[in-house]
Amino acid sequence: MAEYLEMMTGSVLDILIYVFDRYMLNETPDVPERENLARDLEHAGFAPDNVERALDWLTDLAFGHEQAQPAPLTQNGVRMFTDSEMARLSTECRGLLLTLENARVLTPAQREIVIERMLALDADEPDTEQLKWVVLMVLSSQPGQQLAVERLGGLITDVRVLAPH
Repeated sequence: MAEYLEMMTGSVLDILIYVFDRYMLNETPDVPERENLARDLEHAGFAPDNVERALDWLTDLAFGHEQAQPAPLTQNGVRMFTDSEMARLSTECRGLLLTLENARVLTPAQREIVIERMLALDADEPDTEQLKWVVLMVLSSQPGQQLAVERLGGLITDVRVLAPH
């Protein structure tokens, strides 16, 4: 863990990965209340502004997908990316999303949550490594997704991503 702390840049994603690694990977996650978690993160060396942004991101993940009721998604539909999504999500990221959906790791509704959460990271150039973490966090935030998380782990290590053209 000390090696990880030395490598952190303090970005929102770094904070999210730290929280996920430290609190969420347990059988029964024991995440402190927001104020205590913020204090722990600041004590670990993260900037207060980024801590607040990361905690807002987690709150939106936890409650955002419950409130948003997307239009019915068909099994045979094709997801068209908007110009702003294409500008922010690389071809590799879009290809990984397609691969994960085709492998039934992600449902169309989960894909939409992943896209929304990726864009909410506000990273300069989101890459597939960041996307993998976001997918893992989205799947882990939903009940009954243990099999999908396991399949994700296998796909990430075994499959070469085919980018859409």
